[in-house]
Amino acid sequence: MPSKPVLRIGLIGTGFMGKAHVFGFASAPKVFDLPFDIELHTVADVTEEAAARAAADFGFAYSTSDWRSMITHSDIDVIDITAPNALHKEMALAAIAAGKHVYCEKPLAPLSSDAREMAQAAAARGVKTQVGFNYLCNPMLRLAKQMIADGELGQIRGYRGLHAEDYMVDASGTFTFRHDPAGGGALADIGSHALATAEFLLGPITEVMGDCITMIGERPDGKDGTRKVDVDDVGRAFVRFANGAQGSVEGNWIATGRKMQHDFEVYGTEGALHFSQERFNELHFYSNRDPAGRRGFRKIEAAPDHEPYGRFCVAPGHQLGFNDLKAIEVAGYIHAIAGTIEEPFGFAAGLRIQTLVETIQRSSSTRQWISVPA
Repeated sequence: MPSKPVLRIGLIGTGFMGKAHVFGFASAPKVFDLPFDIELHTVADVTEEAAARAAADFGFAYSTSDWRSMITHSDIDVIDITAPNALHKEMALAAIAAGKHVYCEKPLAPLSSDAREMAQAAAARGVKTQVGFNYLCNPMLRLAKQMIADGELGQIRGYRGLHAEDYMVDASGTFTFRHDPAGGGALADIGSHALATAEFLLGPITEVMGDCITMIGERPDGKDGTRKVDVDDVGRAFVRFANGAQGSVEGNWIATGRKMQHDFEVYGTEGALHFSQERFNELHFYSNRDPAGRRGFRKIEAAPDHEPYGRFCVAPGHQLGFNDLKAIEVAGYIHAIAGTIEEPFGFAAGLRIQTLVETIQRSSSTRQWISVPA
């Protein structure tokens, strides 16, 4: 069998998402028939010691504390950015200028103007990009999208989307980069997932009425003082879709007890869907076409019938995991680099989400409905 070309990866950042990306790159070649072999080339972290430790743990050949030297390395093909949000723009633009493909964890950038600059630079340079919205890779979301498109729910009237976690619920928790305006707040950090899912399922949101709330106004600064918090702890919006549906979307990082509530409900004239990320191998479907006395939400369980579930497990009900979704995302991106498909969720799509976030924030400050820029 002829050998495949090698795609060499450079990773910036080794925290939670950095590790998740590594799992994706490690698993994808074993699950999918990819057009490249994957080589974990270099990993960068804030110190030489941290980078060397990550290289040993994750299987990278090289390590560095200087991400700039990695970007200019001639052997590296893809720069994978999982650094704090405020650093995404500088790193991505440098990588694009060097002719590298760029995989960036969400949000793409703190400001839509920055995201637009990044998307335009990538398009002009002709490199392939990916933004980390791996929840969209779930076969159950793809099934929901197909059911909606096929008319199984009839005309769509209503939508409710929510992404809620509790990792900021403790008011004594230290101020982090996420509390800085460059971090974006709850709406940008996790509400972006709810917005991406809403448009994935129902198409463009055309108008929003936002309400962004800061519940914890200051936090310890880690230096025996405090820092004022200006970003939202809860970001909500009423939304109107181009297809005529209306609904709501929320991002909330002070939702006590919630660890991963990425939920949606879709209401149509002939049926409805309900999904929860906390049980993300299930999709629940209600149909008005069922006979009277037999109606109710019924569970559709993930199985090999729902591509690409069967590539991971041949048995229904055994379930996919979070890192499997990252492998699906990586596989799609690698095929895009090869030119066999379009970018699944490139920088232009990341710009769209940041535009939605900023429109909701602007609506919140003006207390009125605002049209979303196309």
